[in-house]
Formats: sequence, C-alpha cells, structure tokens
Amino acid sequence: MYSKSMEPRIVGTAVPRKEAAAKVTGTAQYVDDVSLPGMLHGVTVRSGHPRALIRHIHFGDGIPWHEFTIVTARDIPGRNIVTLIFDDQPFLADGEINHPEEPVLLLAHENKDMVRRARQHVFIDYDPLPAIFDIDEALQAKTIIWGEDNVFKRYCIEKGDVDAVWSQADFIVEGEYSTEAQEQLYIEPQGMLATWDPETGITVRGSMQCPFYVQKALMPLFNLPAEKVRVIQQETGGAFGGKEEYPSMIAGHAALLAWKSGRPVKMIYDREEDMAATTKRHPSRTRHRTAVSRDGRLLAMDIEFIIDGGAYATLSSVVLSRGTIHAAGPYRCDNIRVRSTAVATNTPPHGAFRGFGAPQSLFAIERHMNKVARTLGLTPEEFRRRNFLRQGDSTATGQLIKQPLDLARLQQRALQLAGYADKLERFSRLNREGTRKKGIGFSTFMHGAGFTGSGERHLQSVVHLEARADGTVCVLSSMTEMGQGTNTILAQIAAEALGTSYEQVQVLRPDTAQVPNSGPTVASRTAMVIGRLVQSAALSLKEKLLQAALLQPGYTPEQFQSACREYICSIGPLKTSAQYEEPPGVHWDDEKYRGEAYGAFSWAVHVAEVTVDTVTGEIQLDDFVALQEVGRVLNPVLARGQIEGGVAQAIGYALYEKVVWRDGGMANNQMTNYIMPTAMDLPPIRVYFEEIPYEHGAMGAKGIGELPMDGPAPAILNAVENALGISFCHIPLLPEDVLSELSVAREAALDLAGSVV
Repeated sequence: MYSKSMEPRIVGTAVPRKEAAAKVTGTAQYVDDVSLPGMLHGVTVRSGHPRALIRHIHFGDGIPWHEFTIVTARDIPGRNIVTLIFDDQPFLADGEINHPEEPVLLLAHENKDMVRRARQHVFIDYDPLPAIFDIDEALQAKTIIWGEDNVFKRYCIEKGDVDAVWSQADFIVEGEYSTEAQEQLYIEPQGMLATWDPETGITVRGSMQCPFYVQKALMPLFNLPAEKVRVIQQETGGAFGGKEEYPSMIAGHAALLAWKSGRPVKMIYDREEDMAATTKRHPSRTRHRTAVSRDGRLLAMDIEFIIDGGAYATLSSVVLSRGTIHAAGPYRCDNIRVRSTAVATNTPPHGAFRGFGAPQSLFAIERHMNKVARTLGLTPEEFRRRNFLRQGDSTATGQLIKQPLDLARLQQRALQLAGYADKLERFSRLNREGTRKKGIGFSTFMHGAGFTGSGERHLQSVVHLEARADGTVCVLSSMTEMGQGTNTILAQIAAEALGTSYEQVQVLRPDTAQVPNSGPTVASRTAMVIGRLVQSAALSLKEKLLQAALLQPGYTPEQFQSACREYICSIGPLKTSAQYEEPPGVHWDDEKYRGEAYGAFSWAVHVAEVTVDTVTGEIQLDDFVALQEVGRVLNPVLARGQIEGGVAQAIGYALYEKVVWRDGGMANNQMTNYIMPTAMDLPPIRVYFEEIPYEHGAMGAKGIGELPMDGPAPAILNAVENALGISFCHIPLLPEDVLSELSVAREAALDLAGSVV
C-alpha cells in the first residue's frame, strides 16, 4: 500500500528511458530489421468487394506460380477462426466475404518484388450480395450479416427511475452527436516474421501489444498446445490499440505460409495496406434526452449510444462497454439510463484505439452539457459546478466515489490557468468586427483505469522478478514497450521498492516462452495494475534478503548487489512472483452491469482556445491547457509526453482526420490524403498535474495513457461554438462543415431581416 512516508529516490524523477540508447543509435531491432536464412516474403490477396460469395479463384499468366507458396482456407490445419471474444472472423475467407479487405489467400516467394507483382495476377470471381454501410442500415436489419439482427452486443445501465422524472422536469433537452472513424497511424506498420519446426512448432516475432493474444489465436489455428506456439514481441513502433488484436491476423498468415513452405516467412504491410485493412476507431452516434430543474440540477439522463463495429466482432463489445460506462460523464444524477448497441456493417472490423469508446461517448456528453447550460441560461462552468460528482456520490453504475474528489476546484484551476474569464470577455469584444473569430471552451471528464468490472479478476495477471549474482534484477511480464515508457516505469517501480539503482533493473522482452501472462498492454493498466504487482514482487524479494540477514535496514545499492550474490551462491535462485488480488470493497455484477466498474478514475479538465476564419472555414488552435489528476506521477517527462501525445492525437480526431469510405473500403488510405495534424498545426500544449495518490496503485499511480484522448474534441467544439455562436455536433469538424453552417446561418439571418421589414 502506498505510504506518504516513502522517501522517493527514483519514482517521481525523469530517469533516462531504458530503450533510448538503442533507438537513438539505431541498434533497436524492429521486425523488418530481422532476416533469416531462406526467408520468404508473404503478401495477402484481399477481396475487393464489401459482401459476396466466392465462385472461383484463378491465376493469371506470366507468373511462375510453381515457385510460390500459396495458402487458402482449405489448407488450414486447425480452426479457421481468429480466437478472441466471439469466434466469428476467419483467418481466410471460405466461400463468403464480408468486407472489401477480407483476406482470401496468401502468397509467399523469396523475391519481395515478385510476390507483390504476383498478387496483381490473382483473379477471383464473385456473386455480389447486398451490403450495409452505416448504423441506420444496420439497425433496420433488412440485410443480415451477423447474428439475428446485425447486433454484436447490447448493454443497459439503469439507475433510479428515468421514466418517472419527465413530468417533474422544468426543461427537457435533447441532442444528437456523432463521431467518425479514426486511423491509429502508428509510425511502424503491422509486421510479423514466422518460422515452423515440426519438433518445436510455430514461432512468431513482430510488432504487437499483446503476445498472449497472438498465442491464444495461433494455438487452435494449428491445433497446437501452448508450449509449441512461441510469440516474441520485437521492438514496436507505436500501436495506440491498433496492435492489440489485429497482430493475431497477420501472425496467423505468416505462420500458415511458414508451415506450408517449411521456411521462415516475413510479412510487412506497406502504409496503404495497413491503413485500408486494419482496425480503426469505431464511428458512433449518441442521443441524449436530459431532464433538468430550473435551478440547474440534473434530474434524469436518457442516453442511446451506438457504435459501428464493422464486419466482425473483434473488440466491439469491450469498446461498447467502456463507452457505455463513461456516457453519463463526471456528473451526479439520481436517474440514469444508458442503452448501447454495437452493430455490424460491411466495412473492415473496427477495433481498439486509445480511449476505446470513451472519446465517443464523452464527446457527446460534454457537447450536450453546454447545450443544457445554454437552455437554462447558465454558463457552462456554473452548470457543471452544480452537478459534479463528489466524494461519496455514485456514478451511473452505482460505484461510490471513495477517493478524494473536488472537480469544481479542478475546473476552477484549469480555467484560471487558461485565462478563461478574461478571454471570454475580450473575445466577445473582438468578434464584433472582422472575419476571424476567437473562442474558448472546455471539457471536464474522467477515465477509468484498468479493465472494466471483473476483467482484472478474471485475468489474474502474474509478474516474476529474478535477481542475478551481479545484483541485476530482471522484471518478467507480458507488458510491451511501444513508445509509451513501459520498461522505464516498471524499472523505476522495481528499483524504488528494492532500494537498488535504476541501472540494476532490466525489463525482459515479452516472450511467451519466458514471461508469465500479465494480461494485455491496454486500458491504462500497466503502471497502476502491473506496476503494483512489480512493486509487490520487489518487496517480497527484498524481504527474502532481509530475512536471510544479508541486508540491514538503510542499506545502499552496493550492499543490495552484494546480498544478491551471497544469497544465490549460498541459498539458491532468488526469485519472487506476484499475482493480482482485487482491492477490498470492489463488487461488480456482470449481469446487471452495476457496481465498481474500475478500481480508480483519473479526472481532467481541458481548455481550448481557437480562431475561426469565417472566409476559409479554417479552425486554428491557439492555446491548450490540460490539467489532470492521475494519482502519483511516476515519471514527469513520460507523463507529460503521454498527455501531449494524446492531446495531439485528439486534435486530429476533432479537426483533421476524416476516413473517406467508398463501398465499405477506405478510399483515402495514404498519408497524402488522410490528413493528420503536423507540429505546425498544434498549439502550445500546457500540461499540469494534480497528485492524489491511489492506495492500490503502484506507488500511488493511476492510469494516464487513455485519459488525454477524451477531452480535446469537445473542448475544441465548445470553443468553436463560443467563437461563432453555432453549435456543431459531429467530428471531425472540417473547414467545409464550418462554411456550410455559416452559409445556413447567413441565409437564416437574411430571412429574418426580410420578415422584419
């Protein structure tokens, strides 16, 4: 348990990153840096149709097909299913396709250029079937592509009696809000290298977040036990959720080619294929109906939250869950109903992306709160202040807020840091003239850290620590380093708990043959949950040395090293483990979807300042303040980097990144026409923290990585509304959208002037 009396030596400081030297010097080995003797290069032949039956596959002239390894669904030795949550997605289409990027067959050849050329000479005849491309079509269920009604998952959260409140309300405010898909656009595309050996089985190495997910998927594909499926994470150049479940697909493809050819096979997507074929953030639509009293109290919230899951279930149920639980925001209300649905369409499956569901539903609630405040004649900040959750209140799921919480103070501090009140007044004067209008807006929100409900209990995550004779301590877990600083944070926690130096701690590369299953590197759980296990294992290891009388309290790092050597030489291996134990007082009902959804929430207020050009429709961000309470900050540089990176990504979500769909496929799958913000498009991002240590997190830490994705989009659109007096309810908000609404507003003003005359 965290203690304020713990004297920090390493935690809380900005130590050098563990992987920094290797990355800076170019010695870090990404999967495309690895070559093996006799290696083949693999590619995927995809459907090109949104929905159809496969009639015939034939191979064109001019290609030496006898030199190629070719794999179709008929070659698969085990189950043709990507094992995850629902068993619905095939590794290779077998008779029917459900989206334009569906893998149909695989090719491998030792010449990379030859195999890419050959892919263009595979021809597939289809019988087209009716396809579904949006949420409304899916809900109407005229065409069935999944289950009985095109629905992957439904949830319903009910608190109090919503229907009994409407007649008591002074105001009922309704609104509809929508978000579109977003591409993760990690620096390194998807890639895997697979080998096959009849004795040892399959080995794959590549770019991924969750090695044990990949192992779980490959075992039934080849009918092999766990000890014959080895998965090794190579250096990973970014992920953001896009390498959570999708690597199972490309790993399976590379492994099938390796198994059939008997040779190593590498598969690396180019950027266009990566953008077109892999998962994206779920598009969403949220409808709010809110009852409020005349004095500005929330009486009831009725929320419908729908996400587009694409052609297969993948992680839609998890994304839907997170969005559902966060849909009511950080507000106190006795009567809440949230009904949510994940529907199936004929686009490539959508999947995890930083925040996974919460950015969608929190965008809606934070835009809607401004609408309700405007209806009541209250300022956005005052309306929120009257309705914030406080310590002792309960969330939509009935979770009591037990940790200290003062959102009103957090909001006040953020607004003061941004100069909010002065800018509101000044911008109001400035906007009376000229074509460039300035505005300022904010959002207040939270994000639950770790898996939802009973998720962590079901995972039963484990970590190991092992000391060597030279005093080096190795951390063994399945947590992956993908740029966010996992190795650094876990090493800091271990060193702090052990009382040794940071340099003496090594974090081993995730390898299913060597590390325990600590669960996936997702959901802002690494520092809080797995870091806590590392801390516990480290304290146990230290206790062994103390009990053996090899250490005395107040020892130095050098004495710790000597004690490790003596223990190993005289007693034997010095190893410890820790397994997850649920904190006391956590109760979750999976059936009713009620109870303690998360061990802890992180809380934040984001403030955006914008200039809108009414001639071009361009929105320029001038300043951004991000204030967050995330428990104890373990590494200030890494923490600031997480916030800055998340805000930048969310700015893209809000203003730039629009996926253009054509017949279910991504039409703008290039970095020349899928526009993301550059450094020149970003404002100064001013990051501030408040620290209220969480007693069940590592050294007091809570989750941080997902949080900054949630707040920028609504804060930016609230600022645009402040600048223009026009309410926008969808993202991304592009210049053409602004110009269109300005045109409508001008026409309405002319009509009004004409009627007055």
